[in-house]
Amino acid sequence: MAGHIVTFIVRMRIWKDNSGQDMLEYACFIAAICLMYAAVSPTIVTSLSTIFSKISVQAASAASTS
Repeated sequence: MAGHIVTFIVRMRIWKDNSGQDMLEYACFIAAICLMYAAVSPTIVTSLSTIFSKISVQAASAASTS
């Protein structure tokens, strides 16, 4: 069973696909900046929480439609 899955992954070339890599790197970079800013300025934490919650909802809905 596991051999079939590995063969399928190799055929689909999932390991070589890096089309979304840049967006993930930028998202991680922005998240790191927001976390550093939140550590310095605790009053912004609620606003950042709201923004990330909205992003999470949008990402989940985009993932479920595709």
